[in-house]
Amino acid sequence: QVQLVESGGGLVQAGGSLRLSCAASGRTFSSYAMGWFRQAPGKEREFAAAITRSGGSTSYADSVKGRFTISRDNNKNTVYLQMNSLKPEDTAVYYCAASSAYSRTALYNSDYWGQGTQVTVSS
Repeated sequence: QVQLVESGGGLVQAGGSLRLSCAASGRTFSSYAMGWFRQAPGKEREFAAAITRSGGSTSYADSVKGRFTISRDNNKNTVYLQMNSLKPEDTAVYYCAASSAYSRTALYNSDYWGQGTQVTVSS
């Protein structure tokens, strides 16, 4: 039902910052919990961050906690991932996902995914 398009990826030096955006189509964006996942070459897709429907609660993987911030603007149908203090190990394709349930498992198993945006962090 919801279509997602990520943007904002690119090449950045270690210690730098990027802000990813995930734009959603449709009228029901606020009905979905949203999450960000990432997948490095040869590795499984892993959870990075999630946010509730209203944006009142967030959750982060330990690997990004304190460096990444997820937020959403329901008026713009957009979820963001602000990434600071980037490390080379953050290099991955970043995907956003939407789910009716606010859980890592529900988001991971969701049928609603974007196409991904590449983030490359150089050393």
